[in-house]
Amino acid sequence: MRQTRILAKETPNKIGEAVLVQGFVQARRDHGKLIFIDLRDRSGLLQIVFNPQVSKETHATASELRPEDVVAIQGKVNKRPERLVNPKIVSGTVELEATDIEVLNKAETLPFDMGGERLNLELPTLLDYRSLTLKHERIRKIFYVQAALADAFREAAKQLDCTEIFVPTIAAGATEGGADVFTVNYYEHRAYMTQSPQLYKQIMVSVLERVFTIAKAYRAEPSVTTRHLSEITMMDIEMAFINDFSELLDAIEFVGTYMIKTVSEKYAAILEEFGVGKPLIPHKIPRLKMREAQKIIKERTGRDQSKELDLNPEDEKEICLWAKETHNSDFVTITHYPTKKRAFYTYPDPQDPEYSYSYDLLFKGSEILSGSQRIHNYGHLLAAMKAKDIDPNNFGMYLMAFKYGMPPEGGFSFGLERLTMKVLELHNIREASLFPRDMERVDERFSIISEKDKTKKVHQK
Repeated sequence: MRQTRILAKETPNKIGEAVLVQGFVQARRDHGKLIFIDLRDRSGLLQIVFNPQVSKETHATASELRPEDVVAIQGKVNKRPERLVNPKIVSGTVELEATDIEVLNKAETLPFDMGGERLNLELPTLLDYRSLTLKHERIRKIFYVQAALADAFREAAKQLDCTEIFVPTIAAGATEGGADVFTVNYYEHRAYMTQSPQLYKQIMVSVLERVFTIAKAYRAEPSVTTRHLSEITMMDIEMAFINDFSELLDAIEFVGTYMIKTVSEKYAAILEEFGVGKPLIPHKIPRLKMREAQKIIKERTGRDQSKELDLNPEDEKEICLWAKETHNSDFVTITHYPTKKRAFYTYPDPQDPEYSYSYDLLFKGSEILSGSQRIHNYGHLLAAMKAKDIDPNNFGMYLMAFKYGMPPEGGFSFGLERLTMKVLELHNIREASLFPRDMERVDERFSIISEKDKTKKVHQK
């Protein structure tokens, strides 16, 4: 087969022509003497018919095909009768009459049915067979949406005149100064997996002024929830020469709404398939200080959260309901979290230093972004570190940037997996991670790895 391969989506423009297609067998159907397969490639599905009157040899090969076999097929593109048009697939107006087939690789019998619209599997099984289940159409679509979110983030960041940077994921100290870090045996030294790109992007605003990065971050939090992972993908922006706090709020709302609006328009059909309605994006997103939000929550529910230092998941859901009901908005911005709750570099409100120039952007009941204006004065930053019992000696390169001139600056960060989860209204963040890492697995479940280790030791004896 020496023809140039075309994709399924291109076949409607090739009626009457001989073409070569390649892909995976999605399904096979035998109808009397005719055999039909659905061929899957990166553009979608194509129906192919094998007729023994056209080629007995090709028909015989097709009779042995099974799901996920990898094939190359030559044939003639024919227009479907009007009554047989399938508007649900990209090539639904045509089919390919096969004249030749080459099996590029055979697949073993699948452990479960992959042909349904949904994979009715428990989450552990879904992840145990991740290399296979990722092929399912519905699951693949999650990652089309995720890729589009990352693309839209880059577009928005560039509209803010940010330069993309690439930061390390191994550091000499804990980014946030906390204990929830993964340690690394780095040659003869101790190092840490970064909790966020935070310190490096702050350094870089003194170099490039406005920067963004998409980077991995690691959180050794001892919990297993539907919203948290041990390895996450952060989408970060940091901007220097901030005139005032509201400039940062304008930026977070622009980037957040730009991403979700762009993706919801580009993949409206996928959102509809997932049962997700068009997001409510008002001209002006409601903004509340955290204590104002807690007051509204108390008025609506009777829950008095006024002594809490943060909004819990129930609070986030409730204040998002308020935003939807009173402002027709799926977004709400919460500002002024208590200074002692936020990281050491967070700028206190000069009018009330108990609270900080910090913010979260909430979407459909959950926080999707967090950030703050930063302390840019070297002496003030040292004092803030000492107040939180953080040793400045562990942050030499970071502090160097402030010692030699740091402009007023601030930034924010989205979690890509959580944002994907919220956009598609998935039940568990692990569904929005290609290969999720948590307390229970690194690709394989630790229980399975332990059993393998035991078996290995027995065999070694």
